[in-house]
Amino acid sequence: MKLLTFIGVLAVSLAACTQADSQGEGNSPRWQSGTDIEAFWEDYAESRGGLTWGRSDEYPPYSEVNEGDTFLVELEQGVCLMEFFHNRWRRANDVRRWDESVNEYGGCPYVFD
Repeated sequence: MKLLTFIGVLAVSLAACTQADSQGEGNSPRWQSGTDIEAFWEDYAESRGGLTWGRSDEYPPYSEVNEGDTFLVELEQGVCLMEFFHNRWRRANDVRRWDESVNEYGGCPYVFD
């Protein structure tokens, strides 16, 4: 009986942690309307240990990139935070789904041109 109770409590705890992570809670900053996007990206990257590949107009060598790495790509139109997800670079907002307006900021609409 004690074992079943322990397993039940453990399952509920794990479910709560998973839900918190999927909603951006925990260490990651929470998106709020009106937030300065670049400051938000900086906070997000910092919560994950900082930008893995810094910022540049050239993408890092593909063979050296790992799942979850972050990179701030610099384009003529502005910057965009990228995250390596499922074997390719994606806009971080496409991975995390903070807000549609984030994909309209700076260079984000142009990263795949």
